[in-house]
Amino acid sequence: MANLKWKTPRSKTRSRRAANWKLGAVTTVQCPQCHQPKRPHFACANCGTYNGRQVVKVQDEPAG
Repeated sequence: MANLKWKTPRSKTRSRRAANWKLGAVTTVQCPQCHQPKRPHFACANCGTYNGRQVVKVQDEPAG
């Protein structure tokens, strides 16, 4: 194995690692029932359906 001629500076190592720490935007698709944006492979938060079936009972928001 080759030996290094000089030590890699700490700033170079840290700047290389810092380029990948941000999160990307959340992917959304259109719900086929209510046409609201939702995350893929998740039940719709607006109508409570997943794969054409009602899987979550959606409560009405209180008027307050």
